Amino acid sequence: MKRIVRAVVATAALAAGLLSVPTVPAAASAAGTPYVPGTLRPSVSQATQDQVLQKYYDFWKKNFLTTKCGSGTYAVLSKDADHAFVAEGEGYGMTISAMMGDKDPAARSIVDGILKFVKAHPSVNNKDLHAAEQNSSCKSVNGSDSATDGDLEIAYGLLIADKKWGSTGSVNYKAEAVRIINAVKKSEVNNSTKFTLLGDWGNDAEYKNSSRSSDWMPGHLRAFAAATGDSFWDQVRTRSETAVSQLQSSYAPNTGLLPDFVVGTNSTPKPAPGNFLEGPNDGKYSWNACRDPWRLGADAITAPGSAATAQVRKMNTWIKSATGGDPAKIQSGYSLSGSKVESGQHPCFTAPFAVAAMTDAGSQAWLDKLWTAVSSWSPDATDYYGTGITVQVLLILSGNYVAA
Repeated sequence: MKRIVRAVVATAALAAGLLSVPTVPAAASAAGTPYVPGTLRPSVSQATQDQVLQKYYDFWKKNFLTTKCGSGTYAVLSKDADHAFVAEGEGYGMTISAMMGDKDPAARSIVDGILKFVKAHPSVNNKDLHAAEQNSSCKSVNGSDSATDGDLEIAYGLLIADKKWGSTGSVNYKAEAVRIINAVKKSEVNNSTKFTLLGDWGNDAEYKNSSRSSDWMPGHLRAFAAATGDSFWDQVRTRSETAVSQLQSSYAPNTGLLPDFVVGTNSTPKPAPGNFLEGPNDGKYSWNACRDPWRLGADAITAPGSAATAQVRKMNTWIKSATGGDPAKIQSGYSLSGSKVESGQHPCFTAPFAVAAMTDAGSQAWLDKLWTAVSSWSPDATDYYGTGITVQVLLILSGNYVAA
């Protein structure tokens, strides 16, 4: 059994300076997947959006990518986590690099190098999954078992790579993705409840009926169903969509917020108790669930009729009201009823709400304020988590997001 503790830097500040840039219609397009009609975009030029994305991508590459783990490898350093390398970081690296394939000539080599690193560190429970943590010597530690969020993201990144470059070259991205997707089905999903497990260690009595809300990524699950032709993934997506609505209705009717961890997945899902896995805020909107507005929002703007649309709009309506339309007032964690549990700003809490705002026709001014906050943030060279999330949010805001 594994307890994965997220040690993130909670003090990175978001600058509040205003950008002076020309405006263009919200429908301005970039290189990514077309968005659902009516989706909002920041009211700045496409060129400005691309410049900001490039700036933060370059910062991310400079500070968090390393080749120290072997010839031909790349790996993402998780400087603010409890180990030098964590699975979700490698997944983020693969996804980010694949989506930047049209802008960075080195992107394909980065994807291939991360895949080489991942395959060199298999889980002890299922060799087609990734051992979740490595130390500064690039050796797997803490049980060498998997983390579901990492494997979901690695597989998704490979599907994006297939869309960008095809699979007839030196790496068959599609086959590699399907291999991992099938391993996730075997070892990281409870076949009875159709909920994702916490990892391939999560099927024991204590954890088999629990899940992490930020792993309920409807866009990833749609892509897995399409890539494999396996309707199992539609069942997993539908089950989590229903659970989101249940949790919002029963525990967060005024905020729409979701808890980091969920228990009772074999009956009626409910927030986990404190100290269930990582800490006292396990049942609150904290350092895992902060990703939910981004993950749900990404599906809402790319999949017509997505259940996530109404779900993420609830979050947007609440945060806009709770802050009085001031992104600087977004705090680092909330109870499901909306009370602050940690003070201070952090990009992993602020940036995802920008994706949520894109789904609401009445939120253009709010989205523009969020764009200013996110794009003006001075990134922290030790904050892998916040930087990686910010780059992925900027991919979406700038229209460069690819729905696999």
